[in-house]
Amino acid sequence: MKNRFIISGGGTGGHIFPALAIANKIKREIPDAAILFIGANNKMEMRIIPDAGYEIKGLNITGITRSFSLKGIVNNLKLPFILLKSYYKAKKIIREFKPDVVIGVGGFASAAALTASTSLKIPTLIQEQNSFPGITNRLLAKRAKKICVAYDHLETYFPADKIIKTGNPIRAEIINLERKNEKAYQFFELQKEKKTILVVGGSLGARTINHCMAAHLDDIKKMNVQLIWQTGEAFYKNIAPELLAKEDENIKIVPFIKKMDYAYSIADIIISRAGAIAISELSIVGVPTILVPFPYAAEDHQTKNANALVRENAAYLVADADVPEKLFPLLQKLINDENECDNLSKNIAKFALPNAIDDIYKEIMTL
Repeated sequence: MKNRFIISGGGTGGHIFPALAIANKIKREIPDAAILFIGANNKMEMRIIPDAGYEIKGLNITGITRSFSLKGIVNNLKLPFILLKSYYKAKKIIREFKPDVVIGVGGFASAAALTASTSLKIPTLIQEQNSFPGITNRLLAKRAKKICVAYDHLETYFPADKIIKTGNPIRAEIINLERKNEKAYQFFELQKEKKTILVVGGSLGARTINHCMAAHLDDIKKMNVQLIWQTGEAFYKNIAPELLAKEDENIKIVPFIKKMDYAYSIADIIISRAGAIAISELSIVGVPTILVPFPYAAEDHQTKNANALVRENAAYLVADADVPEKLFPLLQKLINDENECDNLSKNIAKFALPNAIDDIYKEIMTL
């Protein structure tokens, strides 16, 4: 009889990519395992998961609307009914699929899936990526059998006897990254002889970073460097034609990078948000990094993530509000300071936890 697993969650790349890392690990260890994802309809997991070769079922589920507009109030009044409907649909999916274990990675869909699975007495495991857990995982903690975390001192939010510190699961292609891969240069049509700047504002993009890059694109073109700039889908759709017209053999502007391992492979300097998975991956990659924390993250946890590196001279931090004034000058400084780049590279590599996925897999299999 096949081992059967359900993995649930999503909404952002910070939830989706750990989920895929877990699924891929299971498949490597148990090639005939049956794996089903449960996500939220109209969210990015409904596109990314099938592209990765896995089946996914969608729930019509949303979270709390924090706006005090009439529309926001109406949406929140509907929320209990939406959650209840999603719970019953998740329960139906789980009964039909008959998983041995259900794994939640955060996001609205995992709330319904893990609540349904525990009501059916199916063992559940939570994988929490951040230093400050999201509301979904905090609410589910008492129901879960195990909680795999990447940071210390999470006993405030989770039962201490369920916590296992594993680190965050990183995609295998990142762990096994080949620096300066010839195929990566060919993929992006860039040159090995020039420094490459990689700008990634998270899977959904980052408005302040995007506006800064747009304002300084002409300056970057004069610096004899190359640029890979992931804008996010929304910004790219509204991008001015004159901005795209500035693309040339050294400037690559894309809405989303599907081959992130290739982008990491050839990056000499990286500008990034400070999500937990991003930092875990950047630590593996080990190149000079400027972190721009998302200012509206719960409890400002991205700034906390970034500060852990800054204290050890493992990265630079630019507050989102300071991006227009400080980001580009700092980038210029790094491009021209080889010694500082070497120090940053050595120090960020110390934060790498490359065995996280193996440890998470072991905990899943004990269930």
